[in-house]
Amino acid sequence: MPHTMTDDIPIYYEVTGDPDAPLVVLISGGGAQLLSWHEDFVALLHAEGFRVVRFDNRDTGLSHLTGGPEDLDGGYGMEEMADDVIRVLDDLGVSAAHLVGHSMGGIIAQLTVLRHPSRVLSVGLWSTLPGKDLDHVLHAMPDTLTVPESYPVEQLQGFAADYARVQSGTYDPREEWQRAKAAEAFARGYHPAGFTRQWQAMLRAPERLELLRGVTVPAFVVHGRDDATLHWAGAVAIAQAIPDAELQIHPGMGHLLPWELWPELVAGIVRAAGRSHTNFA
Repeated sequence: MPHTMTDDIPIYYEVTGDPDAPLVVLISGGGAQLLSWHEDFVALLHAEGFRVVRFDNRDTGLSHLTGGPEDLDGGYGMEEMADDVIRVLDDLGVSAAHLVGHSMGGIIAQLTVLRHPSRVLSVGLWSTLPGKDLDHVLHAMPDTLTVPESYPVEQLQGFAADYARVQSGTYDPREEWQRAKAAEAFARGYHPAGFTRQWQAMLRAPERLELLRGVTVPAFVVHGRDDATLHWAGAVAIAQAIPDAELQIHPGMGHLLPWELWPELVAGIVRAAGRSHTNFA
């Protein structure tokens, strides 16, 4: 699969499905590689008639690194990460696509539709927030001043399983898959400082709530009531701001996207796409 070739910021992406089908771009959260979008979730989108792109955000996996293991700030913002989405579309020769972003990916999706409105057909904003309101943040801020420690793969697998137990709410955390995903991510490209650089970019992210009132494409906004990272009130604020938004707050759902809800989440993508000017059905 290719890297973008539009400029000197190569973004690694994988595209699957019918080349003539409408395109959905899945945008991962902070520190997560494209592996965070399970192949079975992608298969559900294929079954609904979509072509699907997954990609590694800059400073993760196989995409562009903005520094080395001791560089804690890449000097970019979420705006530049939104431009990376456009790099992928340009490399594919696609004029516009449906976007779905999870957590930090939801911030990237917001800024993509705000900066490049003609390139977005609909937007899914999942487990994310619209700005700097600390009432929407439920976790401690990470240390961004110290070079992060590197861990062996076995310990990273344990971290992944522990995180899934906390962030799956009342749903099955699928710990074995989380461990396997962590090992695969380690083998593809383990860059501990990359997440710190992404976090610095998130700290610089602009306020978006008022700007979202001008979004004209359909939105599908999802959050878990048991999310221990971001409060579901942020999702309510987003859905109230965007004129054509469907909101789902799921009891028992944590910050992660549970397998059991995948069919419902895909159905929401289909509904949002159906309300776009492409009249996808």
